[in-house]
Amino acid sequence: MTEQSDLSPKTLRHILGHFATGLTVITAATKHGPAGFTCQSFASLSLEPALVTFSPARTSSTWPLLREAGRFTVNILPAEHQHLAAQFARSGADKFAGVDHSPSPLGNPVLDQALAWVDCELHQEYDGGDHTIVVGAVRALSARPDAEPLLFFKGDYVGVRSRAGALESVA
Repeated sequence: MTEQSDLSPKTLRHILGHFATGLTVITAATKHGPAGFTCQSFASLSLEPALVTFSPARTSSTWPLLREAGRFTVNILPAEHQHLAAQFARSGADKFAGVDHSPSPLGNPVLDQALAWVDCELHQEYDGGDHTIVVGAVRALSARPDAEPLLFFKGDYVGVRSRAGALESVA
């Protein structure tokens, strides 16, 4: 293993990309209609109280809309929906075009066929450098037992083969 002392964003992205993450779409019902964005920096934070966290970029034009709504839903994407990860990562387009969804208990869009969803109220925000660290208080959640997760690893979408327990490319 070669040690890296270069801490440039390019090197950080490359090295930290070796950590596989799930892919989510964070959504909310805003005064402008449904809004959402793709986010891979999602994690469980606390079981008591029930808290989750994610980190949108400070440059996000969507996060301020969700912040103003004060509530949001984390839609965890299954392997077969990598197209949604790409669709909700785009700026300036109607991200909900052709996307079936229904309201969560808090009224936020839950994407049909999401692997799981977590309905939250905004609990707290913290400075995270070029990102904002968001903490959500969990109010409702659900999961499908019949799907595999969509993962992001080394800059590419990958899935998990349950039986072999190995990563496979889904591109």
